[in-house]
Amino acid sequence: MRVGIEVGGTFTDLLSLDEAGQVQFVKVPSVPRRPDEGAWAALSEAGIDAADIHELVHGSTVATNAVLERRGARVAFVTTRGFRDILSIQRHDRHLVFELAYEKPAPIVAPCDCFEVAERILSDGSVETALDVAEVDRSLIPALAAGDYEAVAVCLLNAYANPAHEQALADLVARRLQHVVVTCSSQTAPEFREYERASTTVIAAHVQPVIAQYLGRFEDHLASRGFAGSFSLMQSNGGRLPSTGMRRNPVTALFSGPAAGVMGAVRQSVQSGFDCLITFDMGGTSTDVCLIQDGEPELTGQSSIDGLPVRTPLFDIVSVGAGCGSIVWVDSGGMLRVGPQSAGAEPGPACYGRGGDRPTITDAHVIQGTIRPEAFLGGAMSIDEQASHRAFEDIAAHFDLPLAEMADSAIRLADANIVRAIQLISTERGRDPRDYVLVAFGGAGPLHAARVAEDLDIGTILVPPYAGVLSAYGLLASDYRLFETRTRRILVDERAPGVIRDTVGEMRERIDERLRDIGLGNGDGFMHLTLEMRFVGQAFEVPVDLDPERLDDLTTRGLLDAFIDAHHRVYLYGAANRTAAEVVSFRLGAVSPVERVPGLRESHGEIHARSHRHRIFDGRENVECTLVRRAALSPGHRLEGPGIVDDVTSTIFVPAGWRSEVDDHENLIMRRS
Repeated sequence: MRVGIEVGGTFTDLLSLDEAGQVQFVKVPSVPRRPDEGAWAALSEAGIDAADIHELVHGSTVATNAVLERRGARVAFVTTRGFRDILSIQRHDRHLVFELAYEKPAPIVAPCDCFEVAERILSDGSVETALDVAEVDRSLIPALAAGDYEAVAVCLLNAYANPAHEQALADLVARRLQHVVVTCSSQTAPEFREYERASTTVIAAHVQPVIAQYLGRFEDHLASRGFAGSFSLMQSNGGRLPSTGMRRNPVTALFSGPAAGVMGAVRQSVQSGFDCLITFDMGGTSTDVCLIQDGEPELTGQSSIDGLPVRTPLFDIVSVGAGCGSIVWVDSGGMLRVGPQSAGAEPGPACYGRGGDRPTITDAHVIQGTIRPEAFLGGAMSIDEQASHRAFEDIAAHFDLPLAEMADSAIRLADANIVRAIQLISTERGRDPRDYVLVAFGGAGPLHAARVAEDLDIGTILVPPYAGVLSAYGLLASDYRLFETRTRRILVDERAPGVIRDTVGEMRERIDERLRDIGLGNGDGFMHLTLEMRFVGQAFEVPVDLDPERLDDLTTRGLLDAFIDAHHRVYLYGAANRTAAEVVSFRLGAVSPVERVPGLRESHGEIHARSHRHRIFDGRENVECTLVRRAALSPGHRLEGPGIVDDVTSTIFVPAGWRSEVDDHENLIMRRS
């Protein structure tokens, strides 16, 4: 039996597949302060014996929450003399341009916990000032010992070019302070740009003890129940790692939940012949969107959490606070807002009956009739319809609108926030959303997909089976992945192809070594190669993908043409008049494939395709629609909108002007009439 457990902000999802490909799933409320308890509750609810599990893949928000709530380890930051304030100075930009009282994101490490050492390595890797190990032993070690730190983050100037000083310093600290976890920037983020590298190193040090403790509890619990299978965790780059590998590099787990959903969407959609996708994952807390080109999710080298940059390869996912649990509120100017605050799992939307009394998007759907209380989670969870009405009364009175119109306005505003997020990953990256299929999943994605697609002029929507727990399936459908990054500036001239081949060769050797260290053997899977390139004089780079298996055929002209094409797709101008370009950084990814996981298929049983009539409020008016259960829709079954398809994990809304049909792979395909 294979089991995937994904801990979300509102629900913990479990999906299991047995040898025959039979699907079992459960959704239980998450326990934000103790996420592993949500996982145990899911296993108990499913009646699964840990001794029967052959493969367990887990994704959670433990690392993310540790950073957001500052509940990680107490960290000391050590850097080159003269740079101790880099975490406080940050960058001279503003995330909120029009905020008069803007404050920079609060760093994890306070200034009093920042320390300096005398050393200096230049950008070419040469040593200008050698590290005085004796001085470090006399002054720095006692200061660290007195501070009662749990972790030390070491980020010395230009260590990406020459890590010798960092390694010597880390070895000394590890010998003198054996209870302290030491994290080096040359291992966590060996790339240029000092602030981003320092921020990533500090975040990694902050979460590493938390992840280690969490995994220890998880593994002890499994072992006590006879578990003897493989245990791996999801990364932000869409691949999994054995638990031993995750302990060494926990920063890769910061955005694992959304990445699992993307992998599940890709695996299920390609079966129906679609490989250019926009994934739309709307859960209880947030909405996550990602663009898929030719079956491969877009990767980026940097993201941020709580305003702090993180340099690590990850899916280019944009998240907005527009989930079904997002709170509907009125700002100081009297304008309607949705999110980013969420009712979460505790207390949850008002209709959950757990003490929540603020209006949410879930409550708005209950008022509209698009969520039916008797069918929520297949009837397994009770919904208080009157509580939703009470929650919206004050805000409806403020705008002098009937409850149904107020709920409809809140839903349309949430849709607008989602549309903007999709534009960020498509039109603003040189991609036309009309060329893509919108893949809707999560508990609420299929409810909002049609209206979002209309605003973007997207003509096709795909809703996978078990859409509400697709992220748990994505855990099982993902391969093992490992990335190596390196900064090496190379002018694009006749020598560039040779230097690129040599650099990639060195990186391959390093990846093979890391794979062996975590028990995955040599890199026998395919690889991804991305060069970060720019015109000489530019401040930021454009990613250029190359085939690592065809580098022997690489020419200077071919490299320059590939860069100009990528540059023009993003900026639409400037490329034709410039010729001097350079490579700045390399990103090489290795994939170790797992045994193929079967696609998801509905369990139809003896259910017949009987439909009923149901009244909802949509578009400022009451609408009669067809109501049918998804388990009753066998391949080839069509439904003309308006209609509601009840799934046990989500609800699918097919508006007027749309038609849906289930294909041979059990995917529900919606097209505009």
